[in-house]
Amino acid sequence: MEPIADTVVLVAIAVLGAALARRLGLLAPLVLLVAGLGLSYLPGLPKFEVEPELVLIGVLPPLLYVAALQTSVVAFRRALRPILLLAVGLVVVTALAVGFVVHALLPAGVPLAACVALGAVVAPPDAVSATAIARRIGLPRRVVTILEGESLLNDASALVLLRIATGALAGTAVGFWDITEEVALKAGGGVLIGIAFALGAAWLHKKIEDPLLDDAVSLLTPFVVVIVAERLETSSVVAVVVAGLYLGHRIPYLLSATSRLQMDAVWRLIVFLLEGVVFLLVGLQLRELIGHVEQDWATAISVTLAVFLTLVVVRFAYLYAATYLARLVPRVRAREQRPPIAVPTVIAWAGMRGVVTLAAALTLEASHGLPRDLFVFVAFAIIVLTLLIHGTTLPMLARRLGVVEDNSAEDALAEAGVQHAASRAALERLEEQAGGAPSSVVDRLRALTGSRANVAWERLGNQDQETPSAAYGRLRREMIAAERHVFKVARNEGRISEEVLNRAQRELDLEESQLNRSED
Repeated sequence: MEPIADTVVLVAIAVLGAALARRLGLLAPLVLLVAGLGLSYLPGLPKFEVEPELVLIGVLPPLLYVAALQTSVVAFRRALRPILLLAVGLVVVTALAVGFVVHALLPAGVPLAACVALGAVVAPPDAVSATAIARRIGLPRRVVTILEGESLLNDASALVLLRIATGALAGTAVGFWDITEEVALKAGGGVLIGIAFALGAAWLHKKIEDPLLDDAVSLLTPFVVVIVAERLETSSVVAVVVAGLYLGHRIPYLLSATSRLQMDAVWRLIVFLLEGVVFLLVGLQLRELIGHVEQDWATAISVTLAVFLTLVVVRFAYLYAATYLARLVPRVRAREQRPPIAVPTVIAWAGMRGVVTLAAALTLEASHGLPRDLFVFVAFAIIVLTLLIHGTTLPMLARRLGVVEDNSAEDALAEAGVQHAASRAALERLEEQAGGAPSSVVDRLRALTGSRANVAWERLGNQDQETPSAAYGRLRREMIAAERHVFKVARNEGRISEEVLNRAQRELDLEESQLNRSED
């Protein structure tokens, strides 16, 4: 009973912390870290431990899978060059730079391979924090795509590099061709497994008509992919990302409208709870972790600050070089415009660390001269520092540098044009299939199609005046509230059953939800 009660308490605290973060306009992971640290000083609090397998198999796969589902494959393909430069090249450069810096600061007994392992742990930025801020403050879509793509793929690079470093630490001979072969096998195997299971999941989704079964298949997919990829010793991260990208691109053709709406709600809830509980657990462990640091505090603080500064300097230097030196190549220069310096500056500053750094740090073992407690402390401290410093200042930096983009007018114009073509196709299909249908039904469907086309064009008009569609939504919501009240009164008086109320309530809720989504 106690583990269940503890889990309920953790989830409740995570929900309250996330609500407080939204109220204050802060990053939820940062608020939950601080809350966890504060709660760890309460007397009688049970001891919580984060197992690395729990994070690597239970938390990371669904987070990456959902992020991949929401990523535009078309935009991802167009930005593939900078994404790979950051997700692979920057991870390797960062890990090596951190390794050499930490090796220079620590006593001679700590081998270089152990320090590179720490570099691999702290190298990959978080998939969720940066893109959440980027979307909220309106960064250009290409910048958001680059940040999303980097955070989807850099996890695989960091984990492979961590495995190579720990192998070298254990005495396994590691050469250039050994590394190349391992990376190719793991990445290639991950791609094949991801595609195979994505095709299988797509086939199931196409055959399934029950939204609940669609949800079940979607929930199982990332975990099955990860378990199989781990058993076959390939990159589970690559496999999950590939499966998510493929299925996200195909979802409009695979699922019914009800399944898509329900699946979106389910995944949003799962991601919300997973992120909250994980960062809360990190905060709860910080106190105990601080007490386990065997080195003197001067060493721990100096190593942490040195690692943080190295991460910032290397990321800025690498991004400037990758952005402008690459355009010396004529083919790159012809395909991609030269961005202003503000763009790589904002991307460089969006380097918050999160779940992957946490999971990778917990896999470190105190062997072969690796000071595990110190390195885990440094990794956790880097998570806190990057969330605190980068996460709170990124919106201000982006606005000061002018790296914001309002796509509302462009989106509205594009939507209106496509909606006009879609309405024309709908009317043509209506004329083909309307034989024998009552004229009142046909007229009603024509009016509905015209109304949708008008809504798209209205978004291009004066935003300060209430449009006809907005007036319709406002008045219809009032009507729905009146209808809902009548049904509730009838249920309370015993004139209708609970089943009748639930059925009517669902119909009204769906209509009101559609009104809200249209306005959003």
